[in-house]
Amino acid sequence: MRPLVSWMTKSDPALLEFFEETGIAMPPAVVSYNIDGVSHPTVKRRLPVLEDHGLLRKVDDDRGYYRITDQGRAYLEGELESDELESP
Repeated sequence: MRPLVSWMTKSDPALLEFFEETGIAMPPAVVSYNIDGVSHPTVKRRLPVLEDHGLLRKVDDDRGYYRITDQGRAYLEGELESDELESP
């Protein structure tokens, strides 16, 4: 089971699942264009938060591309404890 942590929003798991399913690095605009139910402003706001907590990694600072990390995959698999995600 995935841990519930105080800083997460309901869109965060959907964003992580999308990165996991695609397996590619993407900028916020591509993510928001291709994911249902999550607005572009939300994507732009949440990706840096997910990066701060180690679930995503920014792989291109100039163009803003992100990729899921091993920790992000572990979260999706339910392999992380909530205390591992509470502080960045």
